Amino acid sequence: MSNMIKQEEMETLRELIKEVDTAMLTTVTEEGLVSRPMKTQEVEFDGDLWFFTKKETNKYEEIIHDQDVNVAYAGKSYVSVRGRAEIVEDLDKKKELWSKAYEAIMQTSYDDPNVVLIKVKAEAAEYWETGNFTKKIAFLYKRMTGQSSQSTDVNETVELNK
Repeated sequence: MSNMIKQEEMETLRELIKEVDTAMLTTVTEEGLVSRPMKTQEVEFDGDLWFFTKKETNKYEEIIHDQDVNVAYAGKSYVSVRGRAEIVEDLDKKKELWSKAYEAIMQTSYDDPNVVLIKVKAEAAEYWETGNFTKKIAFLYKRMTGQSSQSTDVNETVELNK
């Protein structure tokens, strides 16, 4: 069953994460879950999240073995994105997303064969949106499960295309 995210939900997620410079990427290891900070790409969220890394990192190996990840954002609001990660070595995409900041941080250039992209294809997102007066109130249960939704007055869940 196809489950397209509504345009307004995509806009909400885009707005909530666009100002957050650093996200926490959680991967699966043999010992359990591991999270680490990652610089958010300055690219409009369209259902995919992008991060740079190097091949000699633990996260690279972890994603090769288990593609299930979570990306968490904390700013004016909180967003948790569940998805599947893949390693992308496309030179044009690396060039498109590269900036001088990465050159300084990674001590190399985008065309280094050791530099790769992590592409996270978002499957679902939960967010806790804070406003001037109250927190966002509705909880939308996972549409793809076909289960009923109930208000929990805590957060909102958005199911994305798989």
